[in-house]
Amino acid sequence: MSPAPTGERPGYLLKRAQQALHQACTERLRSLELSMSQYAVLRALDDHPGASSAELARITFVTRQSLRDVLGGLRTAGLVTVAEQASTGRARPVALTASGRAKLRAAEEVVTRVETEMLGDLSAGQQQSLADLLRTCIGNLA
Repeated sequence: MSPAPTGERPGYLLKRAQQALHQACTERLRSLELSMSQYAVLRALDDHPGASSAELARITFVTRQSLRDVLGGLRTAGLVTVAEQASTGRARPVALTASGRAKLRAAEEVVTRVETEMLGDLSAGQQQSLADLLRTCIGNLA
């Protein structure tokens, strides 16, 4: 049995969906002067207060070098602070500022609208099934 054409393969479709989501979010976050990477870091910091740069890189799927650039932009914009000294070890905790929290709230509205649009007319049950299937796929490869 020959494999399905590329455009019909689940991995390809998953990548296309991820790219479409990323592009739509990127376009709409531009009005907030945020990139998707910057949004991801703000979101991760809200979920993991005081995370180190290494932890943030892992959580947001970027290299440490890329994270350094993203954090630099967020610091310049006054959205995050990086501790001058490590509280333990060498890792210096990163934290959201009040401005960062406000920007994150606005960005969450944008990203939620994009996700709602992406899910379209899928029922709540279909949305849950999709999430369950994706978690299973992730677990199968972990």
